[in-house]
Amino acid sequence: MAAIYSLYIINKSGGLIFYKDCGTKGRMDTNDSLRVASLWHSMHAISQQLSPVNGCSGIELLQADTFDLHCFQSLPGTKFFVVCEPGTPHMESLLRYIYELYTDYVLKNPFYEIEMPIRCELFDINLSQAVLSDRVALLGR
Repeated sequence: MAAIYSLYIINKSGGLIFYKDCGTKGRMDTNDSLRVASLWHSMHAISQQLSPVNGCSGIELLQADTFDLHCFQSLPGTKFFVVCEPGTPHMESLLRYIYELYTDYVLKNPFYEIEMPIRCELFDINLSQAVLSDRVALLGR
């Protein structure tokens, strides 16, 4: 009964640098996750250009019948997006917290190269705890 299905982090060039499958529904193989990340990056960029509002930062929420996709774009252009059950609350705050974990455990890691796939154990541990605590908070509602 996971509210969050998966989490993606895309670099500013559109490359998938992190993917975590958080649920049992709709597990994807590596190629499918790369396609989803690439498609989302393209849709996000097109929405920024086509928006009638000046300074639009792109799509932040995509709602479908079977899932919601929430997106947070950092100032440097890294995109964090989560696919979750429809109507899952406070995903924006969770994405901002994941961004904080990214800055604390990935960007401050002296062995991490910018724009490369994320391989950081402390980030993985803290991310799993954040997702788990989010699930516990949802169950308590």
